[in-house]
Amino acid sequence: MLKGISPLLSPALLKALAEMGHGDRLVIADGNFPAESIGKNAVVVRADGHGVAELLNAILPLFPLDSYVEKPVSLMKVVEGDDCGTPAIWNDYRRLLDRYEPENSKIDMLERFEFYDEAKKAYLIIATGETAIYANIMLQKGVV
Repeated sequence: MLKGISPLLSPALLKALAEMGHGDRLVIADGNFPAESIGKNAVVVRADGHGVAELLNAILPLFPLDSYVEKPVSLMKVVEGDDCGTPAIWNDYRRLLDRYEPENSKIDMLERFEFYDEAKKAYLIIATGETAIYANIMLQKGVV
C-alpha cells in the first residue's frame, strides 16, 4: 500500500503509467470503446466499475500533459446527426484539466474514426465501465 495514490490505480495501471515516456498517449475509454481491437499494439488495462472522470481525477496529479504540443488532450466529436447534445461529462473533464493543468489543457476534437486511428498509436488504453457516451479522452504525456 502506498500513501497519496488513489486506490483506483491498480498495480498494473501504475506500472503502465510509469513505463510511459514523453509523447506517449493514454486513452481512458468508456464502456462502448473497442479497447481490445483498437489496442492490439497497446497495453490494455481493465478498470471495470470505474468511470472515466474518476480515473482522470486519480491520474492527472501523477501525469504531466505534453507542453510541446498545442493540444495534449483529445475528445471524440459527437457524430453528426446524433441528437445526444454536448456530453455533460465533458464539463467534468474541463474542471479536472483546469484544476491540474490550467496552462496546458487545450482540447482537440477528433472525428470518431480519426479518434480511433490516433488511439491505435496509444501506449496505454484503460477500459472503464463508463456508461456516458462520447466519454473517451486521450492524453499525451509530457515531462516532469
